[in-house]
Amino acid sequence: MEASLLRQCPLLLPQNRAKTVYEGFISVQGRDFHLRIELPEDLQMKNARLLCSWQLKTILNGYHQIVQQRMQHSPDLMSFLMELKMVLEVALKKKQELCPPPPPPQFYSSLIEEIGILGWDKENMNACLNVLNLKCQRFQSQSLRVVLMKHVTKSHVLNCRGLVFVDTCLSTIKLKAEDASGRKHLITLKLKAKYPAESPDCFVDFPVPFSVSWTPQSSLISIYGQFLAALESLKAFWDVTDEIDEKTWVLEPEKPTRSATARRIALGNNASIHIEVDPKHPTMLPECCFLGADHVVKPLGIKLSRNIHLWDPENSLLQNLKDVLEIDFPARTNLEKSDFSMDCGICYSYQLDGAIPDQVCDNPQCAQPFHQICLYEWLRGLLTSRQSFNIIFGECPYCSKKKVRLGKTFAVA
Repeated sequence: MEASLLRQCPLLLPQNRAKTVYEGFISVQGRDFHLRIELPEDLQMKNARLLCSWQLKTILNGYHQIVQQRMQHSPDLMSFLMELKMVLEVALKKKQELCPPPPPPQFYSSLIEEIGILGWDKENMNACLNVLNLKCQRFQSQSLRVVLMKHVTKSHVLNCRGLVFVDTCLSTIKLKAEDASGRKHLITLKLKAKYPAESPDCFVDFPVPFSVSWTPQSSLISIYGQFLAALESLKAFWDVTDEIDEKTWVLEPEKPTRSATARRIALGNNASIHIEVDPKHPTMLPECCFLGADHVVKPLGIKLSRNIHLWDPENSLLQNLKDVLEIDFPARTNLEKSDFSMDCGICYSYQLDGAIPDQVCDNPQCAQPFHQICLYEWLRGLLTSRQSFNIIFGECPYCSKKKVRLGKTFAVA
């Protein structure tokens, strides 16, 4: 066994004549790890004691139980050391997969060149330069610093586009662009360990999926070009939603994102219209749903059906809605949002778990709005309420007239 042990672990040597204590190094994947093994007088591994360096402890973190099992079942020291080597092989491989080695300086040089071509956002340039300078210092690379300064002096410093953020690992990059209407947009790129062999993960605030065409020869510049092309294709959609947001009172969402396709627009008299705009055909007739008391929304539904032939895709969506509904939307210049933001007549709040009141009493003298869930709980507790399929009819909590009904989109218990 001594000869085999010397061949397998030449750096692990006995520390006494009884050969009950061994200390030295075990070599795995070209790395040496310090350890000490103390054996009992009978040399049985099940009663042995293993002492590891902090590096070895770190590698074996999560494998302690397996190592203990190997010690309990190994017949001798040689067998245990072979088992320990196999455990270390697995642990090192997993650690390498989770924490791949950092890219070489050449990787960062090419990345800095690409950023230099894209340009720098004026407001964030200094912060980004500080991060890149720290990267140069880490590698102690004068050539990398020369590349950085060369592209800083040659590249454009812009107010509306270019690099706005880079993290200390240069794995997360944010670029800004401005579309033809002056709207500012961001794209966040998460570079993978195998970049540029693998495409970065791209995150944008778009109403449609953003798919990137990528080859190992592609670069940040090609992604940015595709990003600009996508902005151009969505210009008409954002023109439509911006006009709605600027000229009407949008009840939901309260702060629309660029990816939001739905709008709930106030009509007055506690009524509203919910529309879903098609990003690919933004001026076409959207999906419409009227919310409010019957005596208010039914005439609007009739007008929509009667005038649908008047819809002209050459006009804006807002203008078309005005024409077919024969109305003027409440203007932001003349009214406040509080004129339309009536609290729920049951819980006396406007927002409840993100929802706003969308059920209204049909009594024209009342027209009190309610949250759907509040009205559902109220009607369910009334003995006089009745249900027909998925609609509940009952008395209004405000005016006590049998003028409220709740149409549920889910089964009523």
